[in-house]
Amino acid sequence: MTTARPALDPELRELLADMPLMSQLSPDVLAQLRRLPSTPVEPLLAHRQIDRREVTVPAKDGVPIPLSVFSPANSDPTTGAPCVYWMHGGGMVMGDRFSQIDIPLEWLDEFGAVVVSADYRLAPEATGTALVDDCYQGLLWVAEHAAELGIDPARIIVAGASAGGGLAAGVILLARDLGAPAIAAQMLICPMLDHRNVSTSSRQYADGPGVWTREMNEFGWRAVLGDLTDDEVPAYVSPALAGDLSGLPTTYIDTGSAEVFRDEDTDYATRIWAAGGQAELHVWAGGFHGFDALYPQARISATARRTRTEWLTRLLLPDSAT
Repeated sequence: MTTARPALDPELRELLADMPLMSQLSPDVLAQLRRLPSTPVEPLLAHRQIDRREVTVPAKDGVPIPLSVFSPANSDPTTGAPCVYWMHGGGMVMGDRFSQIDIPLEWLDEFGAVVVSADYRLAPEATGTALVDDCYQGLLWVAEHAAELGIDPARIIVAGASAGGGLAAGVILLARDLGAPAIAAQMLICPMLDHRNVSTSSRQYADGPGVWTREMNEFGWRAVLGDLTDDEVPAYVSPALAGDLSGLPTTYIDTGSAEVFRDEDTDYATRIWAAGGQAELHVWAGGFHGFDALYPQARISATARRTRTEWLTRLLLPDSAT
């Protein structure tokens, strides 16, 4: 039986018509995708006055994790800039620290934020908690080196898109449970939160090609979970499993009405409210998964990106008019 779906935004539908879409991932297809050229960061930096620094941070098992640090050039390191700690998307199985980096670089432009992007290890080569642990170790390094980086430790934002949004949520749970570091806010952009893959929206976006389908989602989760059974999956890996969402920093979540993650994302926001926390939720009508990253020129994409920036303005610059 065919499940009805929310209609795509008309402009996005027209743009998406020219994009080759898949319905499933396989090890062979993943290998082909990984051979494609990685996201070039240089064009994004060419028109900006940015100091770039590359560092490596040891993972829990000693493997070096690359971090890229982007700071406004000629900034005063004693003023204490906000920091955006960024985790990229790619279904846990592809991408690198420059994927979707144009999103947080907009906040460098707007707020003078220091942007730090983590190159966590990917599944299936890394499994279980390895990915979220890599991201957490990078966050600890940022907090420990805040003075050196010119960062205000009270204004660290943890952010990510898709798989990176799920990892951001897991990192926030780790930081809460381990008591450090202090995080001002989390921004979860169409986050990948629930390995169970059984929501209405996940079923709506199955059995056909798409930007990210239920079948592709199943492949990504199977890759990261390895041999873990359902009752062995930690909430740090699949944050929707967390029984307690109290004590989280203020949260921004957005998603599209026409995507796999819609229901798990809206449920996560609802559960934060139920626990007494603060969350702002946006469900963009007719948005497919990652629409604003793929087609930032579309009107709905520009609105979604501007709305995130305005939320950060209220958070980081409360005395400024938006």
